[in-house]
Amino acid sequence: MKTFVALDFETANQYRTSVCSIGLVFVENGIIVDKYYQLIKPVPNFYSYWNTQVHGLVFRDTEYAQQFSDLWIDISRKIKSMPLVAHNSMFDEGCLKAVLQVYELPVHQNKFLCTYRAAKKRFPNLPNHKLPTVSKYLGFNLDSHHNALADAEACAHIALQVF
Repeated sequence: MKTFVALDFETANQYRTSVCSIGLVFVENGIIVDKYYQLIKPVPNFYSYWNTQVHGLVFRDTEYAQQFSDLWIDISRKIKSMPLVAHNSMFDEGCLKAVLQVYELPVHQNKFLCTYRAAKKRFPNLPNHKLPTVSKYLGFNLDSHHNALADAEACAHIALQVF
């Protein structure tokens, strides 16, 4: 697969609806052609200590950010019908479905693929199949793990080698 959109969400708290940042990497014919990053006002709008420890985002970072429903109009136009790819797609697709539902937006119809599951099958001897481990194994330097754009870019590089 050479044309797809790699997607990563970070969440503010334990709720899948609480997306607070999104990273998208657009790949066409095996080449990264565009990148997108945006902070998002989460629903519900609070940050748990544990989530902040993971990604470093806090309430003031997204206090004046747009709601996902306002961003989705442009995002969905860019994504079109391209397949979506995520590392641990159960989480990211779950977030997308949850946040679309909370805003009463149509459910996405795009095919969703998982680089985590693909990497487990393709590279069974790795010590684990976490994003930094697989990225490093495939020669991609993931400097800012848990930054949504950095993670989406790492996912895109993995997808180009496992699908």
